[in-house]
Amino acid sequence: MQNFIFLQADAITSLFPLLLIFVVFWFFILRPQMKKQKEQGRFVNQLAKGQEVVTSSGIIGRINRIDGEIVYLEIANKTIVKVVRSAISKEMTEAVDKYKTDNSPIQVS
Repeated sequence: MQNFIFLQADAITSLFPLLLIFVVFWFFILRPQMKKQKEQGRFVNQLAKGQEVVTSSGIIGRINRIDGEIVYLEIANKTIVKVVRSAISKEMTEAVDKYKTDNSPIQVS
């Protein structure tokens, strides 16, 4: 009987590291990813005519019109392309700001 109790305690303690790994994985990987996904969903749902955006493939354009899940982007004068709404990745001003901070020249003193 005493050996059975020790076996149960050993099984519980062996599951503790696995549970700890799952909790760490949840807080550092899954939770931030879910927040980003929610923000992206809100952004895509709030798209409006006239916004300058960047698609996931890198095409920069101004939203000409939105027809359900299809967004018409004007990428040059009188050049309009159709893209799926979910292909819009970010607003152009955010993309330019990120590019400037990521690719700022290194200053040597």
